[in-house]
Amino acid sequence: MYIERHAERVIDKLSRMFGAVLVTGPRQVGKTTLLRHAVPAAQWLSLDDPILLTSAKEESATFLKDHATPLFLDEIQYAPQLFPHIKMALDRDGGKGQFYLSGSQQFQMMKNVSESLAGRVGLLTLPGISLRERCRVSFHAPFIPHAEYLEERKKSHADIPYDKVWSMIHRGWMPDLVVNDSFDWQLFYSAYVRTYIERDVRDLAQVGDEEKFIRFMTSAAARTGSLLNLSAMARDVGVSPPTAERWLSVLISSNIVYLLRPYFGNMAKRMIKAPKLYFLDTGLAAYLTRWNTPEALKNGAMAGEFFETWVISEIIAGYYNSGVLEPPLWFYRDRDMREIDLLIEDGGTLFPVEIKKHADPRIEDAAAFSVLDRLSGVKRGDGGVVCLYDNLTTLKGSDRVIPVGYL
Repeated sequence: MYIERHAERVIDKLSRMFGAVLVTGPRQVGKTTLLRHAVPAAQWLSLDDPILLTSAKEESATFLKDHATPLFLDEIQYAPQLFPHIKMALDRDGGKGQFYLSGSQQFQMMKNVSESLAGRVGLLTLPGISLRERCRVSFHAPFIPHAEYLEERKKSHADIPYDKVWSMIHRGWMPDLVVNDSFDWQLFYSAYVRTYIERDVRDLAQVGDEEKFIRFMTSAAARTGSLLNLSAMARDVGVSPPTAERWLSVLISSNIVYLLRPYFGNMAKRMIKAPKLYFLDTGLAAYLTRWNTPEALKNGAMAGEFFETWVISEIIAGYYNSGVLEPPLWFYRDRDMREIDLLIEDGGTLFPVEIKKHADPRIEDAAAFSVLDRLSGVKRGDGGVVCLYDNLTTLKGSDRVIPVGYL
């Protein structure tokens, strides 16, 4: 069963603007399915095929001449030799929407893109199945907690039962798990981790000890929603800080982990400078940290961190699905421990967001928003407390309680 992806609109737009379109994203989030559905006229060639891969590497120019455009080259990172020849074909013909490329090793691909296809390729990062896509909601605008967004979103918001939220957080956003209720969650992620190590990590990081890398992933998952502490993660696993830094860059470049940067403004000396770490797929994070059921996760010590991680990942997905490669998102925390979970910048205005797993919001949940009023040069917009309350309602002034169905 195909779930309509919001990114289809972006594929169409990029196809009209650029000669090539490159879709990146974590392994198994549906990049191939998306492109085959969005551009059915394109001939699909997967470089997972060893015979095609050998031809693409050893006879790159001939390989492209043998296949008419529009051409969809899947797992393009395995044949970087093709990038210069794609550039020459685009420069020669000048047409739009000739090549569609996909792959899961973003760092390696972006290096080749910057060297060969700069200005010729439209880029899209594809997340897993978002909440809106699960609920068949067609609303496309990224989340912002202001009145205009919420008024429009009210027309198509999703009513999600409390227990269903925790089931979604635990199961994660991989299409196979979303579509197939019968698929065993543990078996899926066990195979996923091994495939990720074998297909992506070995190429990107030359990891010698795969078990240590899995322990590093587990250490990162155990810190989702927390300030990044690479030294502690290195000690957990028994590797050097430089190795931990390199391994973290692998997780980031393969879209497993997202670093949310702190907002500085004019009080930089008093602000925490470390980013916050978030796993983009809460299902994978739950598997690594051994929260084996939704009930255990909901009632466990990390419930708050997982709920926050899920909300952040849904907001990020909204931006990615709109074609925004670098979402305008930050968090605020100063040395007096005043914290705002999320700041969203739009049109020069900062919109503060608190994320709470409870269903009984209080005015105190938005108390930290006032810190923005004391930052010079900052324009504060409407605030929102995203939580498990059932109804959209005013909390105080322009700050509102926002149910998760409005994400």
